[in-house]
Amino acid sequence: MAAPKFTPVAPTDAPRYYESPDYVPTSWSPDRPGEIAGFQPLGDRLGRPGPDQGFAIKIANSLRPKVNLQPGEHIDDVTRGCLGAALRRASMFSRAPVVHDLTIAYTVWGYFAEQPPADLVELRKPLFEGLRHTGHHYAESRVVADYMPDETLRMTPAQVADRFPGDWRSLLGVDAD
Repeated sequence: MAAPKFTPVAPTDAPRYYESPDYVPTSWSPDRPGEIAGFQPLGDRLGRPGPDQGFAIKIANSLRPKVNLQPGEHIDDVTRGCLGAALRRASMFSRAPVVHDLTIAYTVWGYFAEQPPADLVELRKPLFEGLRHTGHHYAESRVVADYMPDETLRMTPAQVADRFPGDWRSLLGVDAD
């Protein structure tokens, strides 16, 4: 470690240098009971983990002024539902969430449209209703998060915007009746 020039040091003192320790421990290996070997398993209610997922809440809060709600809809329900889809998209690319993840989710569900299609509003209202009550509606949140097909989540925001509202059914993977 460096010392100031005014620190008294005898000229005959040997300078210190790095020495290896007498014992070198073995390298660390993932051997804890809860450690996942390989990739994250896929299955019902396992979610899609990714890095820094909490940042999506900050992004979602910044987009609140752009969200257009219909009568009976609550902004916190919409935020919670779209967060799941956005986090799913971010984890598909093994990265933290970005604004485009949320933009796609809000666009596909019609929350950025001034007048979304009436049948889309009819579909989304019961799906998003009550999601804001954290802890009570995890299964319902997962349904909304898993609604969009992977093909839609791999699109760019511009591709989604070009296909919405005319092709919203295929963006959500809904069969036309």
